[in-house]
Order: sequence, then C-alpha cells, then structure tokens
Amino acid sequence: MKKYLVLLMMLFVYGININAQSAGLNFTLAFPDGEFKEQLKRTGIGISMEGLILGPSAYSPFGIGASFSFLNYGNETRRAPWSNTIPDVTVDVERTNNILHMHLLFRIAPQMEVVKPYVDLLFGGSYLFTDTKVISSKKGEEVTSSTNFDDWAWNYGFGGGIMFKVYENPNENMGKIYVDLKVRMLKGSTAEYLKEGDVIVNTSNGTVTYRTSRSKTDMITANFGVVAYFSSFQNF
Repeated sequence: MKKYLVLLMMLFVYGININAQSAGLNFTLAFPDGEFKEQLKRTGIGISMEGLILGPSAYSPFGIGASFSFLNYGNETRRAPWSNTIPDVTVDVERTNNILHMHLLFRIAPQMEVVKPYVDLLFGGSYLFTDTKVISSKKGEEVTSSTNFDDWAWNYGFGGGIMFKVYENPNENMGKIYVDLKVRMLKGSTAEYLKEGDVIVNTSNGTVTYRTSRSKTDMITANFGVVAYFSSFQNF
C-alpha cells in the first residue's frame, strides 16, 4: 500500500507544481493530542510541502491546493548476524515509525503584500507505517527492507499562519519569496500503529511479535519554512 500512496503523492505533487501559483517547503513538528498523546509520548519531526493551484488574489480571498507531510516519530537501530548459519557476518537493522499526511488545502487570506495572514482548512488522511531496513555494515547501503505494519486514518484540520516577504526580484516577472509560520490542528479517526519497542524479535526461534496500539490520531503541528510565488501570477 505504501508504494502506491507514495506514487500517488508524487503524481499529485507534480500536478500541483506544474500548475502552482505558489509552493512552500516547511520544517514540521507534530505533537500528538488527546488519545494519541496518551499512547505516543514522542514528538514527530519531518518536512511538509504544499502548493496552491488557485491562490488568494485581489479578486478573491479564497485559495485551493494540496499539502503533504512526512513525519518520523520513532527510530531503532541494532546490529545483528546475517543469519543463524552465518553468524560471523553482521548487518545493521534500522526501524522507523512514520506518518505520511495527504490533504486538500483550502485557504482564506486578505489581499496584503508585505505581511500575509491566512486561515487554512484541510481534508484528507494519514498513512501510519513502520519500516525495517537491513543496511550493509561495510558499505552503508540498503540490502533489503520490509513494512512491518501499516494503517490509514481519515482526518480534517484547521489552522492559521502568517507570511513575511523577504525577497522580491526587481524583474516583476520573477516572483517573490516569503518566510512562512503556521500552526495546525488535525482531528484524526482511529488507527492501529506501532511505536518504538513494539516489534519484539525472538532471536532464539526466529519469530516476531507486534505489540500494536490503537487510538484516534489527533495532533497539532507547528511549521516553519519558505513560500515562493511564481512569475506567472502577480495579483498577490
């Protein structure tokens, strides 16, 4: 499932980018909330990107686009023998717990030039998955990987932010760059997922046990990044 979601995201991002009036890239912190916070004590860290194919302008305060985030909320690493029959060759085993957000984005913003406040509404979902990779100890290259567990949660959200213009090309056809600060609240449906330490490996008999958690997936995200407005659109 993961590879199809990633492919869908890449195609969607490509479609947004080639038609976008603006595009942004953000560093993101995700703080679990409610039931999710009771189960997951760790803050998620990752990156987010978004684009507006129809941006707020002098003619309308409404915009529409898409938003995507990749967040990591757990990491484990251990060194293990290649197999029971080849214990004298070791590899690094890396496990990550991740969330992939995909949302339609609706924005309301007044027509302002230097400082741009805005309000966002989001509708979409979250893909929660745990991956394990085997890494060559000598070359540091991935040998193989597997998705241990995954699930999907629908969600919606709202938030607000403010942008500050930091650059405008003297040539009006070259666009503008803004620093972007925003906070969002996401209300998510129930999902099942793994946390750090929830994959229990019994090396004596080669079995694996998954100790899953189940809860709603609400979270609050804080974002800091940059937004570029492109040359073809000047009514911002």
